[in-house]
Amino acid sequence: MQEVSSGMRPTSPGTAPAAFLSACLLVSAGCGTSAESARPAAGSEGTDRPGEVVFPATNRPDVRGISGAVSAGHPLAAAAGHDVLRRGGNAIDAAIAMAAVLAVVRPHMNGVGGDAFALYYEASTGQVHAMNGSGRAGALATPALFAARGLDEMPGNGPLSVSVPGAVAAWIDALDRFGTIPRDELLAPAIRYAHGGFPVSTRLSSDIAASSGSLNDHARALYTPGGEPPPVGSLLRNPALAATLERIARDGKDGFYHGSVAEHLATFLEAEGGYVRAPDLSAHTTTWVEPLSGGFEGFTMLVMPPNTQGIAQLQLFEMARSFDLRAMGHNSADYLHTLIEMKKLAFADRDQWAADPDFTDLPLDQLLDPGYLAGRAAMVDPDAAAVSRSPGVTADMVAASGGSGASVGGNADGSAVAPGSARDDSGDTVYLTAVDKWGNAVSWIQSLFAGFGSGLLEPETGIVLHNRGALFNLEPGHPNLIAPGKRPYHTLTPMMALHGDGSFAFTLGTPGGDSQPQSLLQIVNNYLLFDMTPQAAIEAPRFRSYSGVRVDFEDRFGAAVLGELGALGHEAGVVHGWTATFGGAHMIVRDREGTLTAASDPRREAYAIAY
Repeated sequence: MQEVSSGMRPTSPGTAPAAFLSACLLVSAGCGTSAESARPAAGSEGTDRPGEVVFPATNRPDVRGISGAVSAGHPLAAAAGHDVLRRGGNAIDAAIAMAAVLAVVRPHMNGVGGDAFALYYEASTGQVHAMNGSGRAGALATPALFAARGLDEMPGNGPLSVSVPGAVAAWIDALDRFGTIPRDELLAPAIRYAHGGFPVSTRLSSDIAASSGSLNDHARALYTPGGEPPPVGSLLRNPALAATLERIARDGKDGFYHGSVAEHLATFLEAEGGYVRAPDLSAHTTTWVEPLSGGFEGFTMLVMPPNTQGIAQLQLFEMARSFDLRAMGHNSADYLHTLIEMKKLAFADRDQWAADPDFTDLPLDQLLDPGYLAGRAAMVDPDAAAVSRSPGVTADMVAASGGSGASVGGNADGSAVAPGSARDDSGDTVYLTAVDKWGNAVSWIQSLFAGFGSGLLEPETGIVLHNRGALFNLEPGHPNLIAPGKRPYHTLTPMMALHGDGSFAFTLGTPGGDSQPQSLLQIVNNYLLFDMTPQAAIEAPRFRSYSGVRVDFEDRFGAAVLGELGALGHEAGVVHGWTATFGGAHMIVRDREGTLTAASDPRREAYAIAY
């Protein structure tokens, strides 16, 4: 490990990005330098010597095309989406093909046993549709159930962390509403990889080794045979999952939420001590909602409403308007301190109010009011890091204004109880995005929550079940208190931006749990405030703020800047290498000329293709 200056906390060294090792797999994404990239670029260093060739300071080039673009959390998924677009499919078609492949090739981060959310820009109408594909708690899921088992906080894994998976319904409902290609064609690549196997990457092998501690015996037999992850380059097969995908391809939602698959899942979870039963699965529905929107730098930023943390994203954009971030300078101590302190204020409100709106009246108008957020921004102390922050809108305030917000207990210091207690979200999630030749655009995210979710693999179906139910709360009166039929708080927050005239501008998203709003704000600032290309904006070094004053920084930040932040009270740690700690972002931009620019993050196995 490299030395860190006094006041900085060293962390475990990171590993080299496996995604970059596979960077020559797809010609469209490029590898090394090219004629197109051998020029000065926004976000790269200039030169004082006339005629000198300057190369962008990025691992990868910005990927440009005019007819379509995709980016996904694995090269095989991106290739599947690209193939769909080239065959005449639209953005939704490509998204479903990629989502299904990711469910196979990134089995520890997402799958048919997880949840999904999406934003879809419909070019023919200019309308953006928001899809909530998260599942609900079963009918037996009451606080009394957990109390009877001696639990005062939600389990982080195991059967009591499993809520109804919503991803499969999200695939089918999105395809039925907006797709053009039959689902059996779109799921064929995923079925092929599950049946015949796909090559295990360096990143996947190391991820399995790091995430396999809570696996049940069935999962260990598949993912750590002999106690070790599959060797790099070996083929990983899951024939039971292939059969499940074939049922979904043939029968749609009924192939998952009814029939043999649902029966196997319900019987398994009941035997394990969970609360999900067959009627809970059969009752599941996807919800189409209105996205939340806010303004930033002349763009309209769109996010998912609660039960996601999208409200925190919009709060960050609005508070940022109170500061001259450009003048502070990119990644200066003043700039970083301001963003970190804004995050604490936004997360205090998020932790109190991010919950299922079907169960609690949420004061979204108050939380997103520009005047309110200007007042919150004024609370940022330029000379000191805050240890904690309290929510600015409380249940008492809502009640006094005529609302019916739930009563929230809070912590001893006045800060809000986090939606999922004190759960540390490592962000085991995948993101994908697509833009087609008609101008339709998709921003899609799906997840198991933690690595391998609940740790439970149902052997007859090959399905790893998520642990998204771990983000419910057992705090009496909390809006996110577990209840039958209720959706848990979600960190998943896909994003989209429109120009002022309502036309599509860009998609953006990343895995990373609590770091998602932080990473997205940093990337958007890099792109809009500091004139970086999409790829440079994604690759620029990022921070991740945790609770209290703990903040991790990538090792490409200067020691002097971190020293200044330490003097302000931040507990700064350095993470070495390009690691998944800071997400794995994707972005597709459509400029006014119609050129599409796609970018993908070397911190994970992300890959982008355009044509």
